Amino acid sequence: MVPAHMEKFYIAGAWAEPNSAMRMAVENPATEEVVAKVALGNLADADAAVAAARAAFADWSARPVADRIAVLKRILEVYNDQYEEFAQVMSTEMGAPIEWARSAQAWAGQVHIESTIRAAETMAWEHMRGTTRIVHEGIGVCALITPWNWPMNQIACKVAPALVAGCTMVLKPSEIAPMSGVLFAHVCHHAGVPPGVFNLVNGTGAEVGARLASHPDVDMVSFTGSTRAGVLVAAAAAPTVKRVAQELGGKSPNIILASADLAEAVKAGVEACFANTGQSCDAPTRMFVPRDSHEAALSHAAAVAAAVVVGDPADSETTMGPLISKAQHDKVQRLIRTAIDEGARLVAGGPGRPEGLNHGWYVRPTVFGAVTPDMTIAREEIFGPVLAILPYDSVDHAVEMANDTPYGLAAYISGALNEARPLARRLRAGTVNLNYPAWDTFAPFGGYKQSGNGREYADWGIHDFCEVKGIVGWGE
Repeated sequence: MVPAHMEKFYIAGAWAEPNSAMRMAVENPATEEVVAKVALGNLADADAAVAAARAAFADWSARPVADRIAVLKRILEVYNDQYEEFAQVMSTEMGAPIEWARSAQAWAGQVHIESTIRAAETMAWEHMRGTTRIVHEGIGVCALITPWNWPMNQIACKVAPALVAGCTMVLKPSEIAPMSGVLFAHVCHHAGVPPGVFNLVNGTGAEVGARLASHPDVDMVSFTGSTRAGVLVAAAAAPTVKRVAQELGGKSPNIILASADLAEAVKAGVEACFANTGQSCDAPTRMFVPRDSHEAALSHAAAVAAAVVVGDPADSETTMGPLISKAQHDKVQRLIRTAIDEGARLVAGGPGRPEGLNHGWYVRPTVFGAVTPDMTIAREEIFGPVLAILPYDSVDHAVEMANDTPYGLAAYISGALNEARPLARRLRAGTVNLNYPAWDTFAPFGGYKQSGNGREYADWGIHDFCEVKGIVGWGE
């Protein structure tokens, strides 16, 4: 299933012909077959989209919040009508197993729009502090640059709060998985989003992304992607002193305490690491277990890895699809071999494709034990289904290793709450998950250190897209 207008952009409420003649093949990573072509924009395309957003800002930002919420509710209605189409598109463009595409990938777009609506309806957009009126208003024109691994999750996390805050925007989805972004532009069009409020331009980060980040008429950049790319975005944005919100890389620790049920905690940790074929920035890729439980943990982890069903994303029995691309496949294979060379103990998976899969960017669900903190797989973000298990001698030792990373996006703890709660305060991470809780779309999401800045989800996301104005002398 390929959305219409893949070779056009959505600018000023209409599908526009690109200025650039560049096209890029969109590949189904499960088959390595080209399923579509997407237009790649140039500087003129980016400029046209920014100009449309700038022209629409004054009217949109002046509309009552209730009116903006009403538009977001219409977007949700149209999105829900096309829910299955989103699931099918993301299964095709990124190789997500169809049941995962329905229950996680498409659901993420839905639930974040719903959460933003609820947050906007209860948020104190204006309030008095003494005789000063405090006002939250949209920051302006926003460039939204989103990744391929959670397409609708990140589009919804940015578009919904920006729109309800009164901002206008230009979305640049990942050119590797662009079909869901184009489909979302159709949703905005059919929902009646006013012309220029939402615009979409596809293109590379080096050209369109860099232009949006540096553009003098862009007031804010919200970027999700690698830390390396985030540094480039921030550098491009710096001369115009625009706000930059970033959700970047991660190497999330998962501390299993002695008080945890080891088998259950390891099983949940392995499954969380392997979800989305390991292509999640907050995946718990470093599991820390008590040294005297190390061998048992390896046995449990190997059994969980063996139960993973890798295969055709269209098969409802499949629980793991391919990686997104050859480049990602090659990177993960290299890191698996590096781990073996550095002396990590391979207990499940390993190099090569799973048995019976001779094409597609599939990898074997892989678990390493006896990992030490200096090994490459304990330090680099792999972005594949590769788990490193590290033994610890004391809780202090576990905390020291967990925090020994340039990243700080998420962390996980399993064990008795009276132990886990104080331990959570010691971990340098934006989100700490205790005993694998349900996904909370009202919790702040974002990172410490090189995992970024700013926070997404619900009211946290709305605040990221707002300026705060104090009108002093307003009165009682």
